[in-house]
Amino acid sequence: MSLTPQNISDIRASWQVLAADADGFTADFYAALFRRDPALRPLFAQTDLPAQRKKLVAALALVVRNADDLSAVLGPLEEMGTRHVGYGVKDSDYTTVGGALIETMEAHLQEGFTAEVRDAWITAYGAVAGTMMAGAQAAEARKSA
Repeated sequence: MSLTPQNISDIRASWQVLAADADGFTADFYAALFRRDPALRPLFAQTDLPAQRKKLVAALALVVRNADDLSAVLGPLEEMGTRHVGYGVKDSDYTTVGGALIETMEAHLQEGFTAEVRDAWITAYGAVAGTMMAGAQAAEARKSA
């Protein structure tokens, strides 16, 4: 899966705005996530949320940095998906996460959250989530074998 040059430009420009208040953005993301699905909160019961927010920023920055060639991040994303199986993450949770992410971006970018920016992030998130789910499915298959 590849992003168009316009997708890449939109993602990078919007990320600069989001990254300027990365902690606020990620705090709002987790608030939106737990509001959308309170059943996800227990998955984070033993998690240092400020540290988790930094990990989310790093993961998003990695995708933004490699937006012109996502093949560089496929391995790490598959491994992340494998780890998430152990945390109890289900495929359906990726939809909830994506919705919370887009909702939070819209709130932070306001008028800068154009239809094009929305589409670019949805495309990028789809690639990320799909790769993570593939890693999770491979891990499950290895356990069953």
